[in-house]
Amino acid sequence: MAALKLIFAGTPAFAAIHMRALIDSEHQLIAVYTQPDRPAGRGKKLQASPVKQTAEAAGVPVYQPASLRDRDEQARLAALGADAMVVVAYGLILPPEVLAAPRLGCLNVHASLLPRWRGAAPIQRAIEAGDRETGSTIMQMDAGLDTGAMLATARCAIGAHTTAASLHDELARIGAPLLVEVLSDLPGYQAGATTQDDSQASYASKISKAEAELDWQRPAIELDRCIRAFNPFPICFTHLQGQRIKIWQARPAGSAPLPETAGTILRADRDGILVNCGSGQLAIERLQLPGGKALSAAEVVNGSAELFAAGACFSPSDVAS
Repeated sequence: MAALKLIFAGTPAFAAIHMRALIDSEHQLIAVYTQPDRPAGRGKKLQASPVKQTAEAAGVPVYQPASLRDRDEQARLAALGADAMVVVAYGLILPPEVLAAPRLGCLNVHASLLPRWRGAAPIQRAIEAGDRETGSTIMQMDAGLDTGAMLATARCAIGAHTTAASLHDELARIGAPLLVEVLSDLPGYQAGATTQDDSQASYASKISKAEAELDWQRPAIELDRCIRAFNPFPICFTHLQGQRIKIWQARPAGSAPLPETAGTILRADRDGILVNCGSGQLAIERLQLPGGKALSAAEVVNGSAELFAAGACFSPSDVAS
């Protein structure tokens, strides 16, 4: 198939990795759409998205409309004369006029095995739910939320130590070449597209900071999954003697029921901080005290042994004191 004239729409680093693959391919990237620059960092200075930075470095024109519902914006996009538009974690809704503008329509790279985990946070929700595998899906976009026909998929395992950060990187690694492969014969892949089974769909709602607070009444195995799912953002947390403690890494470390209250520290040493849970125990291996950086449990216990003494109890925010 001849090289395609492409528009790319995306915003975060995950999208930039896929866009880089298009820049390095035989296809012609004629325009890039990304969200407007946002304030970031301590100084709250406007910062360009990873997609914008990558596009500008490659000399590709960048457009940053606040919305694509404006008719002038839609006309400008249509006038580009693209064969197809590739969308990866863009963050803006594409109205029907935009979906219909490119000759071969709009494609989306979604970080799950659709129809499982449609929505904003498929990487985190797959880990949190205990899924054994996930993947990347190339989808023909329609007016629904991640409901379009599937053109191709690539699978990868979710292991006992997989975090959202590591899964993000793996899905980008397998998704970018899959996208290029689909574009090499887009009409052929479209002809063989598979309709999603809506009865098997699940929704990956956006992650909130509030849900990252650990509920020690839950089983240790579930808390471990939450900690991995919310690493590197928003990072799970709990409270101890009025201090907000961030938990970066932990592991299930026992399943036998114990009489101690959920959240009670059973022991703290170089092997970790062992905490009783609603079911089983959790060994905290890496954590962060207020104002400090993330350290190993051995380092934290060495400097704050009294705080993590056996018998102390982690508490939710509404009873922290």
